[in-house]
Amino acid sequence: MAQLCRLEHQIEIKSSPAWFFDIYKNKTYLMPKISPDNIQSIQVLEGDGRSVGSVRMWTYILGSPVMAKDKIDAVDEENRSITFDLIGGEVTNYYKSFKATLQATSKDGTNLAKWTLEYEKANEHVPTPHSHIDFLATLGREIDSYLLKA
Repeated sequence: MAQLCRLEHQIEIKSSPAWFFDIYKNKTYLMPKISPDNIQSIQVLEGDGRSVGSVRMWTYILGSPVMAKDKIDAVDEENRSITFDLIGGEVTNYYKSFKATLQATSKDGTNLAKWTLEYEKANEHVPTPHSHIDFLATLGREIDSYLLKA
């Protein structure tokens, strides 16, 4: 029987959690400018690109160019959380399901960005997606730096 797995990673950010969340929810079009070595393009295929049900095509670099189609599954403005369900692209060749959630928070005076990946491997030979979580952390640090300069 297949097993749903979970991988989490958290980084400290210096920028406002609200601003950080805003980039992921409302301003993904800035990501190729913020991090051109990691994000080549983000295209909105359905919806407005910001609300639940919107579908986007990401082209990013994970060793080599990779494409992923995601659908915004949930948005929680109050808790600054957004969940993306990967529904197409290379990732779906290796994982039966793959969801990524970002939450930007402040706790005890420290601002944090936390990513949670929930996935089901296509088979036992598929690796745990550490490269994906590392990619998200790197992108998060670049977004944080951008926000501090803006």
